[in-house]
Amino acid sequence: MDFWSLFLMDFIKQLQSPTLAFLIGGMIIAALGSELVIPEAICTIIVFMLLTKIGLTGGIAIRNSNLTEMVLPMIFAVITGITIVFISRYTLAKLPKVKVVDAIATGGLFGAVSGSTMAAGLTVLEEQKMAYEAWAGALYPFMDIPALVTAIVIANIYLNKKKRKEAAYYTEQPVAAGDYPDQKDYPSTRQQYLSQQQDAGDNKVKIWPIIEESLRGPALSAMLLGLALGLFTQPESVYKGFYDPAFRGLLSILMLVMGMEAWSRIGELRKVAQWYVVYSVVAPFVHGLIAFGLGMIAHYATGFSMGGVVILAVIASSSSDISGPPTLRAGIPSANPSAYIGASTAVGTPVAIGLCIPFFLGLAQALGG
Repeated sequence: MDFWSLFLMDFIKQLQSPTLAFLIGGMIIAALGSELVIPEAICTIIVFMLLTKIGLTGGIAIRNSNLTEMVLPMIFAVITGITIVFISRYTLAKLPKVKVVDAIATGGLFGAVSGSTMAAGLTVLEEQKMAYEAWAGALYPFMDIPALVTAIVIANIYLNKKKRKEAAYYTEQPVAAGDYPDQKDYPSTRQQYLSQQQDAGDNKVKIWPIIEESLRGPALSAMLLGLALGLFTQPESVYKGFYDPAFRGLLSILMLVMGMEAWSRIGELRKVAQWYVVYSVVAPFVHGLIAFGLGMIAHYATGFSMGGVVILAVIASSSSDISGPPTLRAGIPSANPSAYIGASTAVGTPVAIGLCIPFFLGLAQALGG
């Protein structure tokens, strides 16, 4: 059976699966003006439980696995996260009416990982009975943190260079005698401006605070907590009795919420360039294909499973919807949230869940079969 047949079959199954069905359902009821509201506190608890379960799964698996098998996939996850940011910097940022800092922030968000998309991908693999390493979910932070750090560093370097250029241009402009009523005030004003620009240029971007903030974010905190508990304790009883049985039901509620959120964010994209819509449709496939190719190298080099390759591709095609936005708001305050959050939530996430998961699953089945 060829790739497209497998893709269409998986896509149809996805439409019928709770994961995508609840996502589409949320978008439909939001479009119809439903007043249904899922309290934020409930969503926070659901996200915590989902990511804790994924972390527990990874921690238990790492405890019982050969660590050398994880090295290459982890390195490729880091490379993918960083590469995605540079792709956005030198493609999206070059398009008309797209601001460079907004493009970099968008790349950072798409390079970071969506816990809900990863959870959806893991569920689909289980439904399709495709084997994968239980520790594959632990690749999350190795792609997420490097992407966010890279985006913030690149954005700050760009802004500092821009400020220095503006300062140099300002000093080179001649000042006519009649330009300012009180000429004695102008030098101090100019000196103050140049001093501010020099201070901004001298401020080096500190890497560790960015990493620390990412690690303390709710998504990574929950997952790393589960990872540590699974690695250093014996949580199998609570895992099998509580987290594992509740996983799919909680995921369906989260997909409903994300569908409503996606529809509400569509309006924000109208405020920015339409190129963000194009990017949000194309980028998940491009990013996923990069990760899929690297995953295949690990597959042939270390025996990394085809299911693991799919997971690597799925987390690369996803865009952060929980920890990424607040991290980027703090790290790149001049970037427009309507651009990068709207592109991610309104278009990127539905594309990643609805199209990329069956696409990479079909590709893996075609190559593996």
